[in-house]
Amino acid sequence: MNYIKSLAVLICLFLGTPSSFAQTTQEEEETISLDSGTINNQFEYVIRKSGNFRGTDGNMYESVRIDMLPTLRSHTLDSLKAVHKDLFDTKKIVSAQAIEIDDLKTNLTNTQNDLKKTNNEKNSMSMFGLHMSKTGYNILMWTIIAALFALLLFFVYKFKNSNTITKDAKRALEEMEEEFEEHRKTALEREQKVRRQLQDELNKQKSTKSNKS
Repeated sequence: MNYIKSLAVLICLFLGTPSSFAQTTQEEEETISLDSGTINNQFEYVIRKSGNFRGTDGNMYESVRIDMLPTLRSHTLDSLKAVHKDLFDTKKIVSAQAIEIDDLKTNLTNTQNDLKKTNNEKNSMSMFGLHMSKTGYNILMWTIIAALFALLLFFVYKFKNSNTITKDAKRALEEMEEEFEEHRKTALEREQKVRRQLQDELNKQKSTKSNKS
């Protein structure tokens, strides 16, 4: 009974301008029904089928047929259930989309991190277990190459210098051998000359002794 009173009050709220309903065409009256159409059309149908009276307080009221209220109530509850179901389904869809968005954000973050890692690996080199940029790697490699080239030039210089020293030493040795050979020949000639002189002297002494005898 309280529901019927509340529904009557709700119907009265829909009666803001009664004259507007009087201006509807006959075609619209045939279209609206209590068993079909929107809730708004069903309320309008009930209102059109209701009568009005003036209350003791001087205000105008609408009287609604009591047999229409259960049907209108049932249709209203069905509409509310449908709205609640649509709202629940919408919330589920929104929740699922929120989860998908979070997953997409996570995948995007992971993709960005992988891309950043790939770019870092692409722009860096590993040497002796240490990661360095390509620029640093190139500088290090060219420095090593320059150092090796400098060592090569140094060894070439040392080799040429050693070769020159060896040639000089060989030349000096040959000169010393030549001088030694000349000295040996000179000494041998002197020795032979001394021996000849000694032999001549011995021969002279022997000759002198023989003459005295």
